[in-house]
Amino acid sequence: MAAARGATAAKTASNAAIPQLAWNQIRPASVVLVSGTEGFLADRSIRLLRDLLRAEDPSLELSELTADTYVASELATVASPSLFGEPRFVRIDAVEKCSDIFLTEAISYLENPAEGATVVLRHAGGVRGKRLLDAIRAAQGTAIEVVCTELKKDAEKIDFVAAEFATAGRKARPDAIRALVSAFSGDLAELVAACTQLMADTTGAITEQTVAEYYGGRAEVSAFAVADLAIAGRTGEALLGLRQAINSGTDPVPMVAAFAMKMRTMAKVSSARVPSNQMARAFGLAPWQIDRAKRDLRGWNDAALGTCIRLIAETDGIVKGAGGDPLFALERMVTAIASRGRSLAR
Repeated sequence: MAAARGATAAKTASNAAIPQLAWNQIRPASVVLVSGTEGFLADRSIRLLRDLLRAEDPSLELSELTADTYVASELATVASPSLFGEPRFVRIDAVEKCSDIFLTEAISYLENPAEGATVVLRHAGGVRGKRLLDAIRAAQGTAIEVVCTELKKDAEKIDFVAAEFATAGRKARPDAIRALVSAFSGDLAELVAACTQLMADTTGAITEQTVAEYYGGRAEVSAFAVADLAIAGRTGEALLGLRQAINSGTDPVPMVAAFAMKMRTMAKVSSARVPSNQMARAFGLAPWQIDRAKRDLRGWNDAALGTCIRLIAETDGIVKGAGGDPLFALERMVTAIASRGRSLAR
């Protein structure tokens, strides 16, 4: 059912001679073009294919290139068979920003793909690289295209969330799904994170009350929204959002959990000095989570991160009954994070 619904997102280009599939229908091919503006679905689709190939052969060699910083002969080097002939998986990002040398070599590669190699090209939209896209879409028998368009309609997002819970074997009532979509309608990645958090923290069927306890009854007020405002340094808006969330019945425990999850990810990313895709694999995170954490880190340093993470742990204890005023502790936590820890020194 999920695949059938997902297929409606795939739009066939008039000049395409190759199969065009939805994100959840991806399958092996010599060349796989992953197109479209929905980066979250594109990353998930590529991971699905990688995991499928790795399950077939654990010796799968993984390589990652970027088309805008491409060096001559890189593609031929990583796609060519090794001494022992292991299968190869080559992911190439930023094809929409590709250099001229990449464009030339990628079109040439299409004429004679390496045996045993799966080359995935991620194009996020725009006119750059059109000649390559046209060549891929004409490469019958060699290539497929996976189209990752944005889920703009609420009905599409509701179907998507229902499939998320069904795939995980969890029951979620329709009113709960609608409440989640209402609360996170603007960001698919945050919507998936909210579903994941609910499944990790709860048992049994997920109801509208479950969603309200974690994310508040108002669409614009949620634990993650308040955390985002505080991390961005918007103290007044964060405090207002906190009070609205608490007044609408949000439990302080998941509120603190949302802050803890985002700050822990920021700390992990801050401490690493490797490319985003390597960080994602090392930390068990999706690439979009790494990119979001990098944006959130602007204006932060290690000392501020450490101070605020310790305060979150202290606040978590208070809201779970360790003593003290939970609301005061929450407001103190939000103010401290919004000031990058500076308010605690006053």
